Amino acid sequence: MYIFETSWEVCNRVGGIYAVLSTRAASMQRIAKDKVFFFGPDIERMFGGTPSPYFTETKSLLPTWQKQAEKAGLHLRIGRWEVPGRPIAILLDSREMMAQKDEIYAHAWEKYEVKSHAAYGDYDESSMFGHYAGMAMESLYRYLVKGQKSKVKGQEEPFVAHFNEWQTAFGLFYLKEHCPEVGTLFTTHATGIGRSIAGNNKPLYDYFEGYNGNQMAEELNMVSKHSAERQAAHFADCFTTVSNITAKECKQLLDRPVDIVTPNGFEPDFVPKGAAFTAARERARHKLREVAEQVMAYQLPADCMFVCTSGRYEWRNKGIDATLYSLRALRDKLDCIRSGKTIVAYILVPAWQNGAKEELGRDDYWTTHRLVNPSEDPIIRTLHELGLYNRPQSRVKVIFVPSYLNGNDGIFNMPYYDLLIGMDATIFPSYYEPWGYTPLESNAFHVPTITTDKAGYGMWIKDLGGTCSIEAGAQVIHRTDSNWGELIASTADALFRFSQMTPEAVETARKSAAEIAEQAEWKHFFTYYEQAYDIAIKHNKENRKKQTL
Repeated sequence: MYIFETSWEVCNRVGGIYAVLSTRAASMQRIAKDKVFFFGPDIERMFGGTPSPYFTETKSLLPTWQKQAEKAGLHLRIGRWEVPGRPIAILLDSREMMAQKDEIYAHAWEKYEVKSHAAYGDYDESSMFGHYAGMAMESLYRYLVKGQKSKVKGQEEPFVAHFNEWQTAFGLFYLKEHCPEVGTLFTTHATGIGRSIAGNNKPLYDYFEGYNGNQMAEELNMVSKHSAERQAAHFADCFTTVSNITAKECKQLLDRPVDIVTPNGFEPDFVPKGAAFTAARERARHKLREVAEQVMAYQLPADCMFVCTSGRYEWRNKGIDATLYSLRALRDKLDCIRSGKTIVAYILVPAWQNGAKEELGRDDYWTTHRLVNPSEDPIIRTLHELGLYNRPQSRVKVIFVPSYLNGNDGIFNMPYYDLLIGMDATIFPSYYEPWGYTPLESNAFHVPTITTDKAGYGMWIKDLGGTCSIEAGAQVIHRTDSNWGELIASTADALFRFSQMTPEAVETARKSAAEIAEQAEWKHFFTYYEQAYDIAIKHNKENRKKQTL
């Protein structure tokens, strides 16, 4: 079997989909060694800037096809994605498609009823990339099929093409029309409408069954993105999503039940072992302490506890608001007993900033980078409102890192995982989280975590049937549209209990965290993708047979 897969996040570390694909690659390579091809945007050529540290161009890969593709007008580079498994990656420069977008949109409306007329923002750029990826897939398919001619007729290996999120929907539309022999999969990692309802402070859960996706797309000005996502789900040979929570969203908001749920796993090769793990944790803790002391301009106690939250700057959906309010409740709790560890909470959330501070501790005692508009930043405003100032006597201190941790941020200069390994606990009280890689990654690095039952990972942990507590590696807090006070109290209480635990109890919790993550490794979860590939191939054959009748 040959597997094509595309996403805006191939070799382009932006969010959770990068984690899904990059950690799944090794499992894909095990079943189809070098018959796996990832198609991603050539960010360096399209937007300038530094080369991707995750891509190594390799001239010896598919040289004949590359010449054919370039002669046909496709601008691409071929190499390896530098993740476990090192799959083949094809980066595409799709800029020239912008000149044809109106024609492509008109055809997509006539053929698939995709409503691109209301497009704005990144819709054009993403859709044209998706269309270009479909063109590149067709070209590679034709090339590879020729190489199978020597095989016995009827024994040719099947092809599947996997499209992730609405950004790649136009690639699916292209392939369905121009290369129908390839089975197609479409995965929504979070429905655009569900995320938008939650992000616009509407009660997603209390009135869930009353929402209509098309109607909400009009109200929330998401007609084009929703239309592309919805139609890709309907036309795909196999439609998947990442959790049972999001499967309900798909049925309600996209009017299409999924064929199979494909939960997100993790690849253990990302986690150091033995002495290397210990050394990496010590390096991280040294750096976390060093930066915190520079930001606050004073030394920390020797036994301070490091916690963090991280992810996209989605104030409500990611629970950033709940995290800050929980930290204030924790501070008040610690002040009442006037004892306990000092807790340093890192908010690792990229924001609008223009570089690392030349001298930490100037201007304010919270941030590591220069925010462009600090007075309008929700985190800074809330820190002021809650009185979470980093005074020497404060038992809870907050450091805001508004930068991507890609190893070149100017302060830590360490990738996210290299810092995560040094944390004592993590906090993710999410309101909307289709899966939740951040708590899974924490557990994989032996870090106990707090999440909610509105995260797919949190619900999966609950379904395991064990104890959902921070002492057991993962606290799963019940969250609704109306239990804010309970959420804050429960999160603060879990952090408080953890801060009071003995070193032996902490080690037990860390071991339990790793054991939970082990059950979510791709060696357990990849079977769902194998089933999805089979569904796509089967439905593709059935659909093509119907069309010939």
